[in-house]
Amino acid sequence: MKTFTLEQIAQITGGMLTKAADVAITNIAPPALADENTLALALGEEEIANLSSTKARAALVPLGVNIDGFTTIEVERPRLAMMKLITMFYEEPLVNNGIHPSAVVAPTAKIGQNVSLGANVVVAENAVIGDNTKILANSYIGNNAVIGSGCFFHPCVNIGDRVKVGDKVILHHGVSLGADGFSFVTENPNNIEQARKDGEIKENNVEQVIFKIPSIGSVIIGNNVEIGANTCIDRGTIENTMVGDNTKIDNLVMIGHNCRIGKGCMIVSQVGIAGSCVIGDRVVIAGQAGLADHISIGNDTIIAAQAGVTKSFPEKSIVVGSPAVPRKEFIKQLKILKDAGDLIGKFKKYEPLLKSFEDEMAEKV
Repeated sequence: MKTFTLEQIAQITGGMLTKAADVAITNIAPPALADENTLALALGEEEIANLSSTKARAALVPLGVNIDGFTTIEVERPRLAMMKLITMFYEEPLVNNGIHPSAVVAPTAKIGQNVSLGANVVVAENAVIGDNTKILANSYIGNNAVIGSGCFFHPCVNIGDRVKVGDKVILHHGVSLGADGFSFVTENPNNIEQARKDGEIKENNVEQVIFKIPSIGSVIIGNNVEIGANTCIDRGTIENTMVGDNTKIDNLVMIGHNCRIGKGCMIVSQVGIAGSCVIGDRVVIAGQAGLADHISIGNDTIIAAQAGVTKSFPEKSIVVGSPAVPRKEFIKQLKILKDAGDLIGKFKKYEPLLKSFEDEMAEKV
């Protein structure tokens, strides 16, 4: 069991300790769930109020919150301090040392120092795995793939041929990097091409053979990237699909072929990015947003949840709605809808009078 003194916690979090009790901390929890040896995390108003009934004897609180007779550690950025605390108490998944007997490593593969390969891991021909990388059970590393140093792959990760993964990358359960892109063509223009060109579909019931376009590009993942469970990133058709350094991608995200994702981006769960999109640096894409193909998103842009993005946006945009528009325009649209509702209400109020006037005019005619 990990145990820390309050002084150690204050030093690690950069907080100011107001000491009323000497407590050995073995856990962290919200005030309502804390016991005497738990540091209560009172980061918001509700949690601060719950300190009056907590069993905890010490709490992490925002700067300026001082409770008489109660031990507190005041921090300027509570969420950042919480991250540091969780890191202190976090225990990584158990990993076998070295190469498990059931792992299959091709003779031409190059394995670095202090590498761990779990049960049933397959490392294909000419693959390279850097020092101190840990790959858990049932994962596959494709032919000529290159994995950097200090990476951690959870179970059932699939890395396609020629994929390159940088240093200190975390891939969660079921991540797929380097599947073929969803790319097809018909011999003659199909309905989608007609609709894009003419705004309508002219042909009916025309059967066409759909030819697959193979993907000869690959996927390149930068350093310090984290990718959530069951997220898929397709290889490029000719060029590589790329994800920049320090980008964090949530679970169940789909990134299509030829996309280029910048540095330091945050992409939340269930986002879908169609092929050949260019996403700038430090872009935030909230949950369930969808991006059409061949569009560009500028640096430092925020795309709101469930936005349907059908066109490009410049840097520092805040994008909302479906179809997505700048936030100010979206608010304007909402105001117009509200005004329209008010007008309809007034019309209904005076509708009997209007009908009476119309009837009167009809009699005169």
